[in-house]
Amino acid sequence: MPSSELGDFLRSRRAQVSPKDAGIHSYGTRRVPGLRREEVAIIAGLSADYYTRLEQGRERNPSTQVLDALVRALRLDADQEMHLYRLAGLVPSDRGSGTGESVSPALLQLMDTYDWTPAFVLNRTLDILARNRVADTLFSPFSATDNLLRMVFTDPAGAEFYADWQHAAQATVATLRLAVGHASADARLRKLVDELTAASLAFRQFWAEGHVRGKTLDAKELVHPEVGAMSLTSQTFDVRDRPGQQLVIYQAERGSPSDRALTLLGSLTATRDQERRGTDLRSGRPAT
Repeated sequence: MPSSELGDFLRSRRAQVSPKDAGIHSYGTRRVPGLRREEVAIIAGLSADYYTRLEQGRERNPSTQVLDALVRALRLDADQEMHLYRLAGLVPSDRGSGTGESVSPALLQLMDTYDWTPAFVLNRTLDILARNRVADTLFSPFSATDNLLRMVFTDPAGAEFYADWQHAAQATVATLRLAVGHASADARLRKLVDELTAASLAFRQFWAEGHVRGKTLDAKELVHPEVGAMSLTSQTFDVRDRPGQQLVIYQAERGSPSDRALTLLGSLTATRDQERRGTDLRSGRPAT
């Protein structure tokens, strides 16, 4: 990514902190949203010139002490803190992991045992590397299910599938930004950002905001054309032998309308599997 990523991130976070939140008394009209550079420098205990050079990309090697001070001054959460450190080159890189985009056969086998639970594997740029059959049925309204960003921003089905599209879009972009600074994802990330920037005004706006956030337990409000509305929580697990991959599992509260909808989704999946196996047998193809 461009060397200005660190400065861009600092500017975007500075704009999100109000003087009141920072304990600064403000008088008159302010020409910038959030804090001024000088105010961040004072709170962090830095010189205004040094902080300006950080934002302008003229200083690219801040110490951990400087970063810690900026985390406090800009009120960064855990995901944002890790992102800041990564942009400064002070977190371990996953360069040379050699795992590529393959998904472990053992993990694929495990996912296939979830008969009533959608499960899928993502990489850092939110490409869907694998999914089980229930997830296939869940995502069936989309013309392609290769990348979550494309599904949200360029597939017409996204606007109806995500009940709160604005929230889903912002959260997905914030998760994508976590890929910045990982050498193994750089080329793919640049290509994807360029593609979506050209295709979607909304993506350009959300990307420019600079938010960064990992996947959370927040409910996913989805609307499936065959089973209706569902409020699902997601559990996300790092795949230990594939750095950068995550297993995502959707669940519903036991006994809730969403749980019944998810059960119906599983039944639809099982029915279609039976129909497919019957078609394969009649055609002489081996059933899979």
